[in-house]
Amino acid sequence: MSFDADVYFNGQRKELYRLHKELIEIESISGDENSVGIYLKTYLEGLGYTVEWQPVPGKTNRERANVYAYKGTERNTQVLLTSHIDTVPPYFGYRVEGDRIYGRGSVDDKNCVAAMIVALEELFAEKRVTPEDVGLLFVVEEEVGGPGMQFANKNLDIKSWKSVIFGEPTEMKLGIGHKGVVMFDYVAHGKAAHSGYPELGINATSKLIDALYKLTHSPLPRSDLLGESTINVGIINGGVAGNVIPEYAKATIIIRVAKNIEKILEIVNSIAAEFDLEVANVYSVPEQSLDFKVPGFDGIALSFVTDVANLDGNFKRFLYGSGSIHVAHSDHEYVPIKELYDSVDGYKKLVQFSLENH
Repeated sequence: MSFDADVYFNGQRKELYRLHKELIEIESISGDENSVGIYLKTYLEGLGYTVEWQPVPGKTNRERANVYAYKGTERNTQVLLTSHIDTVPPYFGYRVEGDRIYGRGSVDDKNCVAAMIVALEELFAEKRVTPEDVGLLFVVEEEVGGPGMQFANKNLDIKSWKSVIFGEPTEMKLGIGHKGVVMFDYVAHGKAAHSGYPELGINATSKLIDALYKLTHSPLPRSDLLGESTINVGIINGGVAGNVIPEYAKATIIIRVAKNIEKILEIVNSIAAEFDLEVANVYSVPEQSLDFKVPGFDGIALSFVTDVANLDGNFKRFLYGSGSIHVAHSDHEYVPIKELYDSVDGYKKLVQFSLENH
């Protein structure tokens, strides 16, 4: 039996699909989110929200901003629904094929943005929550280290949240935790010489290769919750020609951290010292444990990094959304149409659970 997408697009939650489509059709690669932010601000104000426009400083002069919205008279709500409005490049447009919606941001993370808004509107209409109960926060630049959420963390000045529900593609399950990350460059310096006389030079590439071999064969901390810590040597470059001893070489490496980020940093720095390498451009986020014991939800351990670590506070942290991270960032990114629909119910349940069990 073929899947009938029109049952969903013209059904009870047709606004969900219209909103999702319009969000996807606005290109919002990290650093260039202003247009989608303005769209959301206008959309939410049309629904009666008070919207705070929070410009986030950046490396360029292009304005973009976090959007914080609440419907009551009080901005200090008990529960927060939050997701990000930036995407990775390159942009590609919206299309429907079978039971899937394709497009950049379709599953990471505009599905979550649309579903959160619709879920909250349904809860208000059903009088299951009050306007003072729940707020919305949509942030920029999650995909490039999270400066949007970091800025919100320092400047929103809200201490009332009992639960924060983060949106990411989790296959309709609650994240039980996610790995951290250590990203860095190994930089090797040597001495150039004619390749026929290698004794006159110092081969930077050889130094780098030896260090990478040791790093990738070093035992790293593992976790019963998140499994193994893993290494990806993503980029290697150096040298100028095959007949020249290279005086410079660099590798960019990402370690997905399952446990004990301090130990992993110690290993990275120890190997660098042993092979006389420079460690540059270090970015690190520790692994995260999440709240997941909610009736009706299965749990899932995740290997990707989110904005969870960038928002401080004494509150429960839930991570949930439709679709799979396995297709995010790809040229075939998509969200299943039915999952997008069902995720609205998931967010509604999480909001109600949060209000009843804080």
